[in-house]
Order: sequence, then structure tokens, then C-alpha cells
Amino acid sequence: MRTIKAEEITEHIKNMCISVNTVLSEDVENALKNARKTETSDTGKSILSQLGENLKIAGEEKIPICQDTGMAVFFLGVGQDIHIEGSIESAVNEGVRQGYEEGYLRKSVVADPIERTNTGDNTPAVIYYDIVPGDRLKITMAPKGFGSENMSRLVMLKPADGIEGVKKVILDTVSAAGPNACPPLVVGVGIGGTFDKCAVLAKKALTRSLDDRSKIQWVRELEEEMLLKINKLNIGPGGLGGSVSALGVNIETYPTHIAGLPVAVNLCCHVNRHISVVL
Repeated sequence: MRTIKAEEITEHIKNMCISVNTVLSEDVENALKNARKTETSDTGKSILSQLGENLKIAGEEKIPICQDTGMAVFFLGVGQDIHIEGSIESAVNEGVRQGYEEGYLRKSVVADPIERTNTGDNTPAVIYYDIVPGDRLKITMAPKGFGSENMSRLVMLKPADGIEGVKKVILDTVSAAGPNACPPLVVGVGIGGTFDKCAVLAKKALTRSLDDRSKIQWVRELEEEMLLKINKLNIGPGGLGGSVSALGVNIETYPTHIAGLPVAVNLCCHVNRHISVVL
């Protein structure tokens, strides 16, 4: 059985916080480059060029890509054959604390949703755990800004609504968001499970590479169809019109109850930050 010290986890988390907020993942950066080639609106092309310049400056000067450095969300795949020496949750939060302090990243977390007192260090993080085979720890981080988070949606459809109902939820959510979610968007969709499970699926979908299409045929076809239809909404870069309203649509599914069809749509702006390490 392998042993991983909590201090090692903290160090990796700290570095991830800084890196993910200053350097965009390769899949999203490539999608933005391709968008500049396919965008038909002059205004849209100009905005995409400005976004590209912003990415260049952020990477070179090690400053945040976006001023909203998000609430730190983690997906931990914990191998059942490892022993963590110390508290894994404390290790993650300490890494966030150090990363957001040393990286001069904005602290956006309030300790109570009503009293609204800032915690001052961007903790606590939101952490999801999966126990998986093996002796490795996979850490995936996705800082989530709330301009796009606030425009997300969860709907409990009836089974009779079927796939057409799912399509309507996705398109209605993106249409209602308009410019507010800082397009071009990455659209994460969760279908199935329960009220809470489909929301986690939608969040996790945003961490999947835009180059990695679903291996389930009907899901892959739905991803492609939704991307085409979203890009015909004429929301465009910055919400000022154009042919690129979204960079990608990622859909994750899970078995559900005979009486339900939960659908969650988690929108993310063009700064769809995600990073993974394996210890």
C-alpha cells in the first residue's frame, strides 16, 4: 500500500491553483484559435483576437486570465490501495489557501450565504470524492467563476419529455444566458441520476477535454447537434452577435429512476479552466 503525505497534496494543490488561473488548458486555447478562423462576424473576430491577446499576456506575466478566479472545485479519484497520512480535506484547503495567497488570486468565497463575510483565503473548496481501483490519487481542479455559474440551470423533466425535452432545456438555458455568461461558452450537461447527481455530472463534464467526444453514440450525436444549434443563436463572442456562441458541448449521463429525467446545464465562459495531476 502506497502512502501519500498530506503535505505533498497541499504542494500540488497550491501549484495547480496558480497554474490553472494563469495558463489556459490546451484544448480550450486551441478551440479559441479555431473560433477565430471560423467566426463570421467582424466584431466577433475582434473580440476573439482580444481574448487571445489576454491569454498571451496572462501566460507571460503569470497573472490571472480572468479577475474572477472562481470558487475552487475539486474532483478526487482516490485509489483504494493508498494511505493518506493526514487529512486529505485539510490538505486540499491548505493548498487552496497557499495558492490563492501566493498567486495573488482574488478571494471570492464568503463563509455564510446570507451573512456574506469573506473567508479571506478562498476556502473552503468544493470537493467531490470517488473511490477507484489502484494506488494513485488523481486530482482534477476546476475554478468556477460565477458569471457563468449564475446562468446555469437544473430541470426535473418527465420521462415522456424524452430527448426533445433535453434539447429544449439546453437551448433555453444558453439562450436565456445570452451575454451574461461571457461567451463563447463551454456547455456542460448532466443527464440522469438524481437531482444532485445530474448537477455534479454537468460540472464534471466541463473538466473533460473538448477534444474528447463521448463514446456513447447518441450522446456524441447530441453534443454535435447542440453545438451547431447553439452557434446558430447569434449570441456570439462577448454576446455581441456572431457564429461562435459556444466552443463545445460536453454531456455526461448516469442511470436514473423510472419516473425521472433530471437535466442539469452548467455553463462556463470561454475561460473554462481545468487541470489534473496524478500522484
